[in-house]
Amino acid sequence: MYHLIPRDLAVKSCEPDSAGIRVTWNDGHRSYYPLEWLAKSGRSNKSGERQGLSSLSLWGNGIKDNEPEVQYRDIMNSDQGVGEWLTLLHRYGFCYVDGTPATPEATEELLKRIAFIRHTHYGGFWDFTSDLASKDTAYTSLGLEAHTDNTYFSDPAGLQMFHCLSHTDGEGGASLLVDGFQAAADLQKEDPEAYNILSTVNVYTHASGNEGISIQPYRAAIDMPLEEVQTWYDAAAKWDRLLKRPQYEYWKQLQPGRPLIFDNWRVLHGRSAFTGKRRLCGGYINRDDYISRFKMLKWGRVAGLN
Repeated sequence: MYHLIPRDLAVKSCEPDSAGIRVTWNDGHRSYYPLEWLAKSGRSNKSGERQGLSSLSLWGNGIKDNEPEVQYRDIMNSDQGVGEWLTLLHRYGFCYVDGTPATPEATEELLKRIAFIRHTHYGGFWDFTSDLASKDTAYTSLGLEAHTDNTYFSDPAGLQMFHCLSHTDGEGGASLLVDGFQAAADLQKEDPEAYNILSTVNVYTHASGNEGISIQPYRAAIDMPLEEVQTWYDAAAKWDRLLKRPQYEYWKQLQPGRPLIFDNWRVLHGRSAFTGKRRLCGGYINRDDYISRFKMLKWGRVAGLN
């Protein structure tokens, strides 16, 4: 990147000593860089820390015996509580909040303890039933296979929260979570070629079911030469079969007073079909805002920016 530095700001001389390096710039300015600072700046995991990528715990269906959970009152009463919440959410990719009042108002305020709620063509904070208010299968009573949301966005939502406020005159509707990182790690071991295809080939998706909406309007276009496309379908079929292995599927019935929040970039979610009437509320939060809040509460401003 040296060629991007203006000529009058280029380095004139460097003089190392036992504790650091003295730099004289062409404009006469002098800088001193301690060896300790240079060592920290050069750590191999620094880029990962800048993205908040540390201390992850991968899981399968055994997570049901050790579910990450925090108390609503702790989150609402202090930033320390928010930090503990986000640490669990970051480590496992999901977390429950026990003791939350079963109201849209309390749930919205809870979500805002992380950051502002992201508005999309579905609105901002949701409060909905299976009435097809939006032309999306989420607004039906059908079962949904494991998936992530917003694949048609250039910047898919980072976090998603669901709070089941009520379920009357019916049954079913259990929520499904799958740790995509664990499944992907296993696919890489079992079939490196399939993993490479799925992680490098662009697939164009779209959202245009609602009136006045046309987001990335391509229909399942796969960015490969036609004669090679079958290899992508073979890899996708293997990934689909792997995701449906019982060892990866964690099922849980959502309850009023216990909202679920999860990382939409990591954890796939779904649900079983249901009868009766369910009322859910929740919303999205941008990934950048989530990671920023997590880093500031975990490391502080100075360490988080270094």
